[in-house]
Amino acid sequence: MKPLPTVCLLLTSFLLLLAPGAAADQGEWVSLFNGYDLEGWTPKIRHHPAGENYGNTFRVEDGLLKVRYEADAYPTFDERFGHLFYKDSFSHYRLRVVYRFLGEQCKNGPGWAIRNSGLMLHGEAPETMELDQDFPKSIEVQLLGGDGEKKRTTANLCTPGTNVVMDGKLFKPHCTKSSSKTYHGEQWVTVEVEVRGSKLMRHIIDGETVLEYNEPQLDNRDPHSVMLIERRGGNLLLDSGTISLQSESHPCDFKSVEIMVLEK
Repeated sequence: MKPLPTVCLLLTSFLLLLAPGAAADQGEWVSLFNGYDLEGWTPKIRHHPAGENYGNTFRVEDGLLKVRYEADAYPTFDERFGHLFYKDSFSHYRLRVVYRFLGEQCKNGPGWAIRNSGLMLHGEAPETMELDQDFPKSIEVQLLGGDGEKKRTTANLCTPGTNVVMDGKLFKPHCTKSSSKTYHGEQWVTVEVEVRGSKLMRHIIDGETVLEYNEPQLDNRDPHSVMLIERRGGNLLLDSGTISLQSESHPCDFKSVEIMVLEK
């Protein structure tokens, strides 16, 4: 093959620099889940202290990180929303998870929580959550499964105790749909999120951006968020935080949870 002319090489390099997640920013994918146990992860389930894995809700079996609701521990769900926190906080990174929904929802789980889970990003530490707090103040990448009939997007945005900026304006709705397709049944789905501090948050499926926003921030209308703002010296803007996986009453599996740390 003949060598490319110098001008072509320069043009190629320029286009690579313009591309999202350009090669210069690429790092190594590292698994946050070892496939054997919950080492490095802390559960926080509503009405229970941080560190108590009530009912063995979060478990590792067959190489999968599973969320389950055994009848002896969960005769009914009773709004025991749970989150599994990774031990470190992150700021600039790509997060990639492979997940699926299966089985039936726990008895008396809320209707909106059918085939529903999430990735909580830029979150607070589990130790700062109140005993009866349902969700950590964070930015949620909502994971939804289809019901077999209706359109139901995934990689949506929800904002428990937070807001974001979208299209240059402060955006306060609690949940916002992405442009993804619907994933019915028990198929595995891969979702990736690009996070660059407070500058950019981008939800990606199959290489396509399905939602994008920036300036994630604590909501000063929320009492618990106000407490966190005061601890942060009055700073609302979120440029780093914890990563956690949700338990919202429907069984789900995570095949992998991987992170690529990016340079600031």
